[in-house]
Amino acid sequence: MDEKTLKALCEPKRFYLLRLMAERSYCVRALAVKSELSESAVSQHLKVMREAGLVYGVKKGYYTHYCLDKAVLGEIINELSVIIDTQRKPCDGPFYGCPESEYVKCKSYVPPENRKDYKEKE
Repeated sequence: MDEKTLKALCEPKRFYLLRLMAERSYCVRALAVKSELSESAVSQHLKVMREAGLVYGVKKGYYTHYCLDKAVLGEIINELSVIIDTQRKPCDGPFYGCPESEYVKCKSYVPPENRKDYKEKE
């Protein structure tokens, strides 16, 4: 998943437009009416979504109807599923996976002489 895709998905209005297009294809004017946005705003949102590959246009006479590319959306869902399914590794070692120099700066830093007492309190 690239930056364009994340940018396209993070805007609530674009996400709403995607939800509308999941049901059926729409022209810019219909999307504007349904979403209560101006046609130019819808066009700008569609441009971002087209560049991300989330939607595509189909010319129907004078108008272009925009459709959600569910295959691309499925790929995004698969990528996110990998993150969800990843097993968390327990923190281990004296600095819980962090370099000592960074761990010392951390607000949760417990000096070495206090670590045994700290573990007993948990």
